[in-house]
Amino acid sequence: MEDRRRVSELEQKRFRRIGNARLAAGFAGVVVAFFVFGEVLISPWWLLVPCAIFGALVMVHARVEERMDRSKRAIQFYERGLARLEDRWMGGGEFGERFRDPAHVYSDDLDLFGKGSLFELLSTARTRAGEDVLASWLLAPASGDEVAARHQAVLELRPLLDLREDLAVLGSAVRSSLDPDAAARWGEAPEVLFPATARYIAPLLAAAVVVSFALYMASVFTRTPFLAALLVTLGYGFFLGSRTLQVARAVDSPSHDLALLAKLLHRLENQAFRAPLLQDLQVRLKAGHELEASAEIEHLRRLVARLDWQRNLVFAPIAMALLWSAQVAMAIERWRKVSGQHVRQWIGITGEFEALCSLAGYSYEHPADILPEISSAPGGWFEAEAIAHPLMPEAHAIRNDVKLGGPQKEAARLWIVSGSNMSGKSTLLRTVGINTVLAWAGAPVRARSLKISPLTLGTSIRVQDSLQDGRSRFYAEITRLRAVVALTDSDRTVFFLLDELLSGTNSHDRQAGASAIVKALIDRGSMGMITTHDLALAHIAEALPGRAANVHFADTLENGQLHFDYRLQPGVVERRNALDLMRSVGLEV
Repeated sequence: MEDRRRVSELEQKRFRRIGNARLAAGFAGVVVAFFVFGEVLISPWWLLVPCAIFGALVMVHARVEERMDRSKRAIQFYERGLARLEDRWMGGGEFGERFRDPAHVYSDDLDLFGKGSLFELLSTARTRAGEDVLASWLLAPASGDEVAARHQAVLELRPLLDLREDLAVLGSAVRSSLDPDAAARWGEAPEVLFPATARYIAPLLAAAVVVSFALYMASVFTRTPFLAALLVTLGYGFFLGSRTLQVARAVDSPSHDLALLAKLLHRLENQAFRAPLLQDLQVRLKAGHELEASAEIEHLRRLVARLDWQRNLVFAPIAMALLWSAQVAMAIERWRKVSGQHVRQWIGITGEFEALCSLAGYSYEHPADILPEISSAPGGWFEAEAIAHPLMPEAHAIRNDVKLGGPQKEAARLWIVSGSNMSGKSTLLRTVGINTVLAWAGAPVRARSLKISPLTLGTSIRVQDSLQDGRSRFYAEITRLRAVVALTDSDRTVFFLLDELLSGTNSHDRQAGASAIVKALIDRGSMGMITTHDLALAHIAEALPGRAANVHFADTLENGQLHFDYRLQPGVVERRNALDLMRSVGLEV
């Protein structure tokens, strides 16, 4: 990163020097103009010298400014990476709030979106499409073949730091707000129909205006032919005006956002890849058209830039006389007729590539996190060694082993996790859940090893009441439990994680209801974990011999202070700490 800082400082100095040179050239132009038009001491041709110098400096200044901005974005890229490595990343990235869905069966429970979320940790996407794809991977598990393909792509992209830096510094300093659906709909919308002959009449009228004006200035013709040609041209422009305006309004937003897309696609097109998924993305970019996608989008950008020229007060009258807007609008419609149908595909490919780069960047920054072993074992399997929560600082995380299901017939399919308050029960559920999400998104997981089969995740951890909806916490919980049970209708094994099951009702109903729900889930082929500090629920294991096991977290009281080791132990917890906690905060109990 120090190299990038030195480059940035050098470009800033160069930027200031050229700015001063531009100012000097402008002042020189004023001085020359004084002697040309004031005292008439020198030829007007001398004005070309400062004007040419000023124009050249403007172009050089723009290039230096672009390099300076790129160096600043490169610094930001490395600063964000260091922040993630040093656990200072929370609040500095994209939260993905627009993907939050309280009705989703695990999203809110596992902190997938929001400040300090998994999405914020993973996402380095520059486009909305990239964020959309990454979010979709977190919200729904992929197939085994899809995950295997993503693993190969992640392994190839992981060491390509220069590639990810290039993607980070492309385009403007801010992320693109391109709405993929809106841009795709624009590309696929019905063509704005101009008269069939307009394509030929417009340039002929413009040429007539130019030629008649030149002949008038050369004193060959009077101004009458020029004025006649201009009047006819303006009338024809008025005739085409509504269609031209329709095209200009529709293309404005998509074209500007597609500019960044073109640069991302250009990088993807020109990188040599070995992973089949990455090669497939490159093949799909060229499917159905001869030119490269990036070149096509760049062509559109140039057309829209020409359309914007008419906003210049000096050029606007000339544009009207040349039917400039109408001719460019017709060219844009010809572009859309040929390439518009591919915009949706291009956006989707860009999004998938960015999502893969996000996973690869996370893998690069967390080399100890491993890619899980995907198993096709029937009946469900989750076996993790030294698993931890990826959103917790590694130095503070306590790792545990978890084994549920698997090829062994005697393997437990249900863990009943007991323990006192604050002992780590809920964190264990979130740890298992979020690593399951990562595994089936194709990402590395925070574990020494993980064997996992196709699973459909369903959780009930952070259930809340709603004053607006008139729902109590208990009603919200049983509604979520109904959604989890409904998942058993799918082909994949349901993996349920239920925290303090039915804690919002009396002890008798809680024990009866929890036993019935868990037994129904296990009988339908599911597996999972429930937590409780109500030791009566630990007896559920007796109703499921050979299929359920009790584990617990313990705590100790030393000198009036509670201590937790957050390590799983077999059996049922033997100690309660609620009264000790109340006394520790000053309550007299």
